[in-house]
Amino acid sequence: MDSSYSSQRTRNLYSSADTKPYKLSRSKIADYLKCPRCFYIDRKCGTGQPPMFPYTLNNAVDALLKKEFDIYRLEAKSHPLVLEHGIEAIPFAHPQLEDWRMNQRGIQYLHEPTNFIITGAVDDVWIKQNGELIIVDYKATSSQEVVTLLNRKSYKDQMEIYQWLFRRNGFTVSDTGYFFYCNGDAQRESFSGVLQFKINILPHVGNDNWIESVLYKIKECLAQEIIPPMTSTCDYCRYWHDVQKHVLK
Repeated sequence: MDSSYSSQRTRNLYSSADTKPYKLSRSKIADYLKCPRCFYIDRKCGTGQPPMFPYTLNNAVDALLKKEFDIYRLEAKSHPLVLEHGIEAIPFAHPQLEDWRMNQRGIQYLHEPTNFIITGAVDDVWIKQNGELIIVDYKATSSQEVVTLLNRKSYKDQMEIYQWLFRRNGFTVSDTGYFFYCNGDAQRESFSGVLQFKINILPHVGNDNWIESVLYKIKECLAQEIIPPMTSTCDYCRYWHDVQKHVLK
């Protein structure tokens, strides 16, 4: 291994002594829910998990969907697929939309009790005739099974954090958000340079009541000086535990 390589980070570390608000993204909240130990080692100690392979195909679908919905946003019209699913809404036009979509910015809210700035980058927002906003998340996959939200708790949590953020920014938000799910069709006889998708719009009735208590738990986790115990369901924790058996012999 290159001796110059280091996974140690010195930026964006949490310190109880720092009076400046600490930025905490939606994805980092998800990391805490998955494994407080790995979250602590990342945010407090500065060693994050190895990077995942980039979802370049998913990113391409995401970018194209945003361009497509932006056409209807300019025209203040509903997307035909939205109407087909009986959803009476149009893409929401707002001067901060591009900021809300950017990973490094997103929609933000200062949670004063914890001094956390919570951030989240949304894919899209629709608006109903009554002024309620609908949070929308794009998903791309390729599965022979019927696409559902069953066993997709992380997706539901993601939606609910976005809903919470928009409410804290003064918007009226519908409890029902939608996942615009694009399922790549691998059953076609040939590729011919074209990947076709079957599209489903899956509703989720969110409940963001859990978020406040989790933020306090995250604050408590980061304030302690002892690394939390390993999480039995965490693949990284199990891997590190087994590696130590060999390294520490």
